[in-house]
Order: sequence, then C-alpha cells, then structure tokens
Amino acid sequence: MPLAADPFLTPYQAELTSRKREAEAVAVRLKGRHQQFADFASGHEYFGMHRQKTQWVFREYAPHAQEMFLVGDFSNWEPQEYYRLHPVKSGVWQGKFPVSTFRHGMNYKLFVRWDGGCGMRIPAYARYVKQDEASKLFCAVIWEPETPYCFRHSIPAPAYPVIYEAHPGMAQEEAKLGTFDEFRRLILPEIARKGYNTVQLMAVMEHPYYGSFGYHVANFFAVSSRFGTPDDFKRLVDDAHGLGLRVIMDIVHSHSVKNELEGLALLDGCRTTYFHAGSRGEHPAWDSLLFDYGKDEVKHFLLSNCRFFLDEYHLDGFRFDGVTSMMYHHHGLNKCFTSYADYFGSDVDKDAVIYLTLANKLIHEVRPDALTVAEDVSGMPGLASPEGIGFDYRMAMGVTDMWFKLLDIPDENWDMFYLYGELTNRRRDERSISYVECHDQAIVGGKTALFRMADAAMYTQMHRNSGDGAVDRAVALHKLMRLATAAAAGQGYLNFMGNEFGHPEWIDLPREGNNWSMAHARRQWSLEHDENLRFGALSAFDVEITQLIKSFGFYDTVVQTVRIDNAGKVIAFERNGYWFFFNFHPEQAYTDYEFEVLAGSYRTVLDSDEKRFDGFARREAGQRYFSMPRSHGVVISLYLPPRTALVLQREA
Repeated sequence: MPLAADPFLTPYQAELTSRKREAEAVAVRLKGRHQQFADFASGHEYFGMHRQKTQWVFREYAPHAQEMFLVGDFSNWEPQEYYRLHPVKSGVWQGKFPVSTFRHGMNYKLFVRWDGGCGMRIPAYARYVKQDEASKLFCAVIWEPETPYCFRHSIPAPAYPVIYEAHPGMAQEEAKLGTFDEFRRLILPEIARKGYNTVQLMAVMEHPYYGSFGYHVANFFAVSSRFGTPDDFKRLVDDAHGLGLRVIMDIVHSHSVKNELEGLALLDGCRTTYFHAGSRGEHPAWDSLLFDYGKDEVKHFLLSNCRFFLDEYHLDGFRFDGVTSMMYHHHGLNKCFTSYADYFGSDVDKDAVIYLTLANKLIHEVRPDALTVAEDVSGMPGLASPEGIGFDYRMAMGVTDMWFKLLDIPDENWDMFYLYGELTNRRRDERSISYVECHDQAIVGGKTALFRMADAAMYTQMHRNSGDGAVDRAVALHKLMRLATAAAAGQGYLNFMGNEFGHPEWIDLPREGNNWSMAHARRQWSLEHDENLRFGALSAFDVEITQLIKSFGFYDTVVQTVRIDNAGKVIAFERNGYWFFFNFHPEQAYTDYEFEVLAGSYRTVLDSDEKRFDGFARREAGQRYFSMPRSHGVVISLYLPPRTALVLQREA
C-alpha cells in the first residue's frame, strides 16, 4: 500500500516527495565518483589505526587541532616528536610508522593542542576502548591480533522477526557484570530453544557510564569492553548464527555523551566538529550532545559506523534508538501528536530525516537482507516505507502503553474496543513490531507486567497451587496479553529477556542511588526452572506463542475481526486460518458462546487454561469443534472460562 493511498496525506504529498528527492540528491553528491553509495561510508577503513604490510597508518579528522601526537605505552604517555601527526587535507591528520612501532594490545590516545588549550583524547574511530581499573580513565587499545577471527557460520535467512531483547551485562544470574562469552555460552542456546529467531542486543557500543543502559555512547566504533573483546563479540554473533539466530543491536545515533576525555565532545577543542552549536546542540532531557546531521563529515562518520558493524561483526541489522528525538527540533518532549500537520513543517529536522533515509539506503545496499527498526513514538508517516525514510519496521509503542494503562483499571472496566483497536491500529503501508513490554517498562521506577499485577504476592505466593487471587490473575493475564499482542501484531514480535516467564522486580544497573548494587542487574533464570514455582509454566506458554507466530505465512496475512463484545469482555479474530478467542472477563464463564465462522471442523492449537501452563484445565485437552448452521450463518459454540484464551485451526 503506497503512501499516496492515505487520503490524509494528500496535503503533504509535495513535502513527502521533496524529502525523498533531497535525500536522493544528497546521496548522489556524497557518492561522487564511487561506484556505489555504500563506498562513501568507508571512514572506518581510512580513519583510525591500521596495520599494513610494512607500516602502521593512523588518521584522525580534527579540523580545529593545531598539533596532534599519538601517546601511549610506547611514549610513556608523553607527546614525542617521533609520534607527531601531520595535517594532510581538509582537517585530516595522519601519521605513518614502521610496523615494529606498535603491537597488538598497546594502549594509546591522542594528545591534541588547539587554540587556547590541549588535552588527551580517544580517537573517534577507536575499535577497542578499555577503562583502567585504578584511574577509572578510558583509553584506546590497538586491536590487531596476528590471527584475525574467522567466522564459521553462514548468516541465517531473514524471516519475520521474533525478537529477544537482551542486555549482555545483566543476562547472568549472579549479581555481577556479565560478559559476551557468558551470554554466548549460557543464554544464546536458551533463546534458540524458546523459539525466537532474532536477538536484539542493548549496550553494545562503548559507554562510560554503565547505568545509562548503553544509551550514552562515547566510542561509536568500539564494542563495550565491560563485556569482553571485539573477538568475544564476533564469537557471540557467529555462534548465534550457528543456532539459527540473527543478531541486531541498538545503534545510538540520536545523541552522544558530553564527556570530553572519552567522547567526541571536544575532540579537537571545538564542540561543533560533530555537534550543533549552542542550545540546539544539547538535549534538554538527556544531558547529552546532538549531532549536526547537516554536515557531510557527520554523515560520513555515522554512515561509516553503520557499515562497520555490518562488515566487521556480521550483524544482521539495527534498532535505531531515539528516532523521535532526531526527527523533530522539539525532540518529542511535551508534544502530543494529534494531527498530520505535526509531522511536517518547521518542527521537523530535515537534516535528520535525510540522514535516517541515507542510513537505511546504505544498510540495505551493503546487506539487502539486513533488518532496520525505528523506535518512534510520534507515528511519522512513511518512516517504515520505501517511499519514505525506509525502515523495515517500526516499534508499535502504543501497544505497551495500552497494556500498562489497562493495568491501572479493574478488569471488569477494560474497554475491548480500545484494547483491540490498539492491537490492530497501524498503517497498512508500514510493517510494525509489537510487544507487551521491553526494557523500558521495568527500568528502575517501573515494574515488569507480572510484578505490576501480582505486587507483593510475587514474593510469597508464586508456588504452584498457591490459590492466591492476585497471582492467579497475574498469571492468567500475562498469558492473554502476550498471545493477543503476538497474534495481532503487524509483522513482528518482541520480548525483553526474562519477561517471557514474568521476571520479578525491576531493572537497575549499579549507580550511586542504589549504592552501586548489582542486585537488580541480573536475570533470575533459576525461577523459571524451579518446578515448585509458576514461572516455568509461563515460559512454556511463551514457547507455544513463538512457534505459533512462526507458522508458515502467519504474518503474511492480516487480522480479520470476528467479534468484539465489550459487555462480555470477549474478543475474537482470525489470521491465516487460526482463530483466536479471548475472554478477558475476571469472573464470567460462557458455556455456549457462539461465533460466526467458516463451515468445517476446528482443532485446538493452544489453550491458555491447560495445566502445563498453570491453568485450571477447565476444557478438555485436544478438543475438536464442528461448525453448526444457524439461520444467520454458520457458527461454532465454545466454552470460555474467565481470563482464558483458545486458539483453533480450521481443518476443512
């Protein structure tokens, strides 16, 4: 469905066309004499430290620098003439050194003099950055092993994404900092077993403050050394591919840290080398700096960053963080998007829109099978359309907002039209990924959905057959919320690690406010595997959901409404031959509830009330149903206990 098919966009077609043409013109200009546009985004091959056959070559873009030296283990951290860099062209500094000068594992930085000052800086294209335990300062590390890592596994074929969002540092059970290696060995097999086909990793890019969850990036070309080495991350991606899992990561191009010693803030003594000047260059809510996407050098840096992770780490795509903040001068702060006019005009940062369009063009040129996902709360039309900005998917962020709003309301007052509308309300010209909760809902100050419903009973009443009403409600609704979301999703589904079994409590990385505790920076996998507790049943139900939504062609089709009964709290819909029946009522059971269906027999595919899913087994397992004629059509009669869901498949 093209954008032009939306009648509400008719007044803005000229601006949509203009945006696309401007992006194409910029792409042609940047491409220059290169054969492909992607060839422009090769800054990682030119800048930074590179070992060649007979020499090392280092280059840095620093147009405001007056002098520049490499300093490190090799120079006793003092600027020495031998390690001086020289200006070569258009703000580029370069040094060439005999191959014996440096070796793998050496620590280094830049010593930069500028008008009015000097200081040590980490190179913008550094590929490995470590923090010194004693001084807590970061420095670049030369990563050029004699034997480069060799990928062993082929990349899995693309499919509709069933995403497992994860944070490598908090993925282990022990209250400590996790590693890429632990995640690879312990968590990846579990993700594959649970039926997910895509891993979305948070916090991969190097960030000086662990408590930022990886969203205050300082070193864009370096994977976080907290979790391991570049080769450790390559091995993680490689093993994921071997398990049939594709790997995408959160890429943060919406802002950067203000840190001067670690980041880009004053790399050459001038803040505007990469960022906007004045107040436009500072995010009022994130305490960070904002890129000037209008500068070719910034586009070169960020586009090269995209290509680097595709080339170097064989990643399968990206979830772009903070897209709303990028696209609007107001960053979406205190803004309600109530009119199509909100997506156009002077509030839109056209340079950012062009950059995002170019990023999608580049990524799909380098890897046509790559996945790009936009985190946008505004609903910008064309964001996930080839005619627009070009993302493959957008996050259906309204779905999780809907669920958590409903959790503040007694079940008997839930509006089924609102619920079903939010599950299915999406632009037909764009693909979307739905979820009940990602990491956002459980960050300190919030709670996971199950914990929100069970509250204090989570600590004492989660054993099997506890009979606790709050826990019974939480367990039942946890299953219904996830099944309805996954089944009615656009073309993809996401879950944050541990939430598939209702992980308790909140997420909180070590920080001053919690006395640097790791107590909530972990996942308690033992809860899922304790047969005396109810968590494992929720995980088993989640496995059934992932298998169901990966059924052949399931997401190729659209949801067809069967019944919305607001008074009875019943919803029914059909998708690709699967029929979904939900009774959200907290008390009312229906013994002979009739739905209009196609003639034929129907087999039970999934029943949320089964004992193995910690239900009450109020329906006969494996039951078949047969349609019956009525004067108004063909119907099927079902028994619907309260807070249960039933999935049937038509056989004939």
